[in-house]
Amino acid sequence: MLRDITLGQYYQTDSVIHKLDPRVKLIATVCFIISLFIVGSWVGYAVAAVFLAVSVKLSNVPFKFMVKGMRAIVFILLITVVFNLFLTPGEVLLSVWKIRITKEGLRMALQMAVRLSFLIIGSSVMTLTTTPNSLTDAMEKLMKPLKIFKVPVHEVAMMMSIALRFIPILLEETDKIMKAQIARGADFESGNLIKKAKAMVPLLVPLFISAFRRANDLAMAMEARCYRGGEHRTKMKPLKYAARDKAAYGILAVYFGVCIAIGVFL
Repeated sequence: MLRDITLGQYYQTDSVIHKLDPRVKLIATVCFIISLFIVGSWVGYAVAAVFLAVSVKLSNVPFKFMVKGMRAIVFILLITVVFNLFLTPGEVLLSVWKIRITKEGLRMALQMAVRLSFLIIGSSVMTLTTTPNSLTDAMEKLMKPLKIFKVPVHEVAMMMSIALRFIPILLEETDKIMKAQIARGADFESGNLIKKAKAMVPLLVPLFISAFRRANDLAMAMEARCYRGGEHRTKMKPLKYAARDKAAYGILAVYFGVCIAIGVFL
């Protein structure tokens, strides 16, 4: 299960999406997520599906690798579907004892499942095709106007970048600790939910200690290199828009306009 989490990982390959400016990919991801909540019909979801499918195809990242990240949120997806399916009032389609499935609940459950799936895959396209350093530079550039309000933009972008970098590291550390505990006779699979939660305690304690140790080492390394924040810092590779980035903005504007039109008229 831990190896199925793809968030924060970078997939190295040569593609059009990889070559795009990270600001374009970040804005496109935000607009795609917003569009999922603007459209309220299956026509809109079909348009979003086409847009997502083209993006995945152009990224040259295997679709199986992206779908693998969905396994980690299956439990959350099931809870969302069940809650919307059985707790939404409306026209009753099926009634068994006190359990009722309504037409509105069925529609809402399917829509939430599609939204959540598209959201995860869409976010994965950005993280799999963008290095953490490029993502940090993009966030810092896009949040630059917030400096007017004394927001530490560089520090916020740096924290987000470090968090993304730590995800695969902590997953690998968790896998190592879990294998060590299993070798000592620990059982993480059998038993009810409470027993499984108790079995996780020997796993969480060394994981937290390892995370704090890594954070302390990182802080000491940054201090030893005289890191003083983003003031007066220059970029080795400054971000510059190319023709393909402007074309991508145009395609994004058309897609977002179509989604708005579908949301308004349908």
